[in-house]
This record gives sequence, structure tokens and C-alpha cells, in this order.
Amino acid sequence: MTSPAVSPADVTAAMQRIRAHVRETPVLVTRAGELGLPYGVTLKLELLQHAGSFKSRGAFSRVLAAASAGEVGPAGLIAASGGNHGAAVAFVARQLDYPAEIFVPSTSPVIKRDRIASYGATVHVIDGFFDDAQAAATHRQTESGALAIHPFEHVEIIAGQGTMAVEIDDQVGEYDTVVIATGGGGFIAGQAAWVQNRRRVVSVEPSASRCLYAARLNGGPVTVEVGGVAADSLGTRQLGSLAWSIVQHYVDDAVLVDDEDIRSAQRALWDELRLVVEPGGAAALAALRAGVYVPEPGERLVVAVCGSNCDPNSVTG
Repeated sequence: MTSPAVSPADVTAAMQRIRAHVRETPVLVTRAGELGLPYGVTLKLELLQHAGSFKSRGAFSRVLAAASAGEVGPAGLIAASGGNHGAAVAFVARQLDYPAEIFVPSTSPVIKRDRIASYGATVHVIDGFFDDAQAAATHRQTESGALAIHPFEHVEIIAGQGTMAVEIDDQVGEYDTVVIATGGGGFIAGQAAWVQNRRRVVSVEPSASRCLYAARLNGGPVTVEVGGVAADSLGTRQLGSLAWSIVQHYVDDAVLVDDEDIRSAQRALWDELRLVVEPGGAAALAALRAGVYVPEPGERLVVAVCGSNCDPNSVTG
């Protein structure tokens, strides 16, 4: 097995870098019977992070580390994104006074493109999915010399995402399992790098976009098809190699949810808590509501609600 690319010490260093720049997002404890569950859970409300998702943690970690090493030039930052990472990079660029170019696939919702542009970044829309936008961003980076901020394939990105788990330890204390939605793998890898074998780590992916699930079956990252209601945030054709170096050691289970399960979880979060949650942000809860992950009696769960960048009418209408 490949050694984990990110250690708890890396996550600690990332927390020290970004602490003054990110929000400590709140937790909410539910009771048995709420959200359609026969048991209570702790929700980590990462959808309240700057730019609407956990992605700001990784983006700040990557850019601040690069800036301290003198790696950010006049061309600023460049990234590809289904929406949330792009919004985070654009937000970071505005906060740190850098220009930014973001490449977004045509399958990304207009509301996410508009959010990126609202932070002052230049937005390029590319036909296809995330990987098509990434190819265009890579080509442009060779021309401009901007600092490329990959959404998941970088140690500082993964370490930054892992700072959420540091907060959970401080806020919740003892718990057994953290349930995380997975796209390219950076988010779950960050949590796993921090908790290691101290907690169970459960990955949740849409049935139509399952790169971590496929990697576990095949013994390493493989290319998968991408689709479904959460494709803009969780639709990556292949799990990142750095993420794989971590999740192969510390992810205990991987489950899949259908689009309707995700939509149902979105509606429950709105109906009961008045939270507007995008499909990818509701996927982890969907796994519990659909029964594809069934906890043991007394198992203490923390569920990441990790993104809010969607049209509110798609949830509340």
C-alpha cells in the first residue's frame, strides 16, 4: 500500500495557516425521529463556510502556503471547478488581492457560475463535465503562468479540508463515525488523514458518480461514468491519487445513493431545519435516510452537510 500523502501534522499546520481566514462552522444535534431517522445525529454545518462549502478551507491552505513560498505571480490563480471549488478560489483571490480565472463545465448550474463571477474572477464555461474544464484550465495555465489550484490533487488542499475534522473533535468530543460525501476524494481524504483509525470514516457517492467506490473494488483509481443530480459537485471521473493514498488506509465503508434519495434529503433539511442544501451537500444524510448505511445501536454519528450553492427554488419549491 502507498503511504498516506497527508499526515495529522500536515492538517495541524494547515489549521494554523487558515484559522484567521475561515469560519468555525457550527454543529447541530438532532433527536431520534428528526430528519426521518430513528436515531439522533450531529450535523456539521459546513455549508455555512465562506463561499458556501468546505472548499474554502483547502483553497486558503493551498494559496497561503504558496504565497509564503513566493509562488504566486502577477497572473494570480487559475482553477477548474464544477462550481464550489471555483467559488472558493475566487473568494480566496478576492480576500488576498489576486486575479483569478476559473474554468467551469457547462453542466454546472448557472447560479454557481454567477457566484464565482460575483467574487471578481474571470469565468470560462467549457462544454462537458469537470474533467473537460480541467483540461482547458491546464492548457491556459501553461500560457499564463498562473498558480494552478487543483480541487483535490494537492497535499495542501487535502490538509486544508481536513481542518473540518479538527473542529469536530473540539466541538463534539467523542464520536464513532463521520459520514462524508465524496467527489474527487480531497474532502474525505482530509478527514481520514486527521482521524485515521480513531473513528470510522464512511464515504457516500451518487450511484451515477462513484469514483471512490470503484477504486475500492479495483484496488486503485479507475475511470468511471459521471452523471446525476450531484454531478456538478461530486461528478469526477477518477479518484485522485493522493486521496487514494489516504482512503485506502482509513476509509472503512463506501456506499451509494440514488438521485431521489438525495432530493429527499434536501427536502428534509429544508422542511425540518430550513437549510438550503445543494445535492452534493445532502448526499451524506441521504445515505442514512435511505438505509444504505445502518449504524450499530448506540453508534455516534457526525454527518457533514457540506454545500449550499444551489437555486433555493430547486429545494423549497
